[in-house]
Amino acid sequence: MIYDTLVAIAVGMCAAMVMIVTMVVLLSNGVLDIHSYDTPAELIQDSFVYKGIIQIWVGLWVAGFFLWFWKKGGQTLGMRAWRLRIYSTVDAPMTWGRLFVRLLASLGGLGTLLVLFDIKHKQSLQDRLAKTEVLRLTKEANDHKQW
Repeated sequence: MIYDTLVAIAVGMCAAMVMIVTMVVLLSNGVLDIHSYDTPAELIQDSFVYKGIIQIWVGLWVAGFFLWFWKKGGQTLGMRAWRLRIYSTVDAPMTWGRLFVRLLASLGGLGTLLVLFDIKHKQSLQDRLAKTEVLRLTKEANDHKQW
């Protein structure tokens, strides 16, 4: 989780930078109204709308990071380092909807704490709701030449 958190922070920072630079350019060139503020930075810092847009943009990119890696290989970068992979516990494909349920149910990592209390199955909240499980791979199975 720590590895993936560091990558997610980097993704979020890059996404925020792109959106802030775009807003500053649009405000500086008069495409968006700067109102009575002296600089675009002052407007962005004082505006709930602009800050909200940035936060939603960053959230979408961070969510997209997890969803894309889970869909394409069943692993995020942190999971690959620890040789962990998501598998379906039912005979159904790993759909975007199931992965989105898994992302929401993780509650920012808090859903994983259920593993400490689920002695029999050792499943997290997100795995229970999305009908997935996380398995540890061998070194050979963790080879990603197909990527």
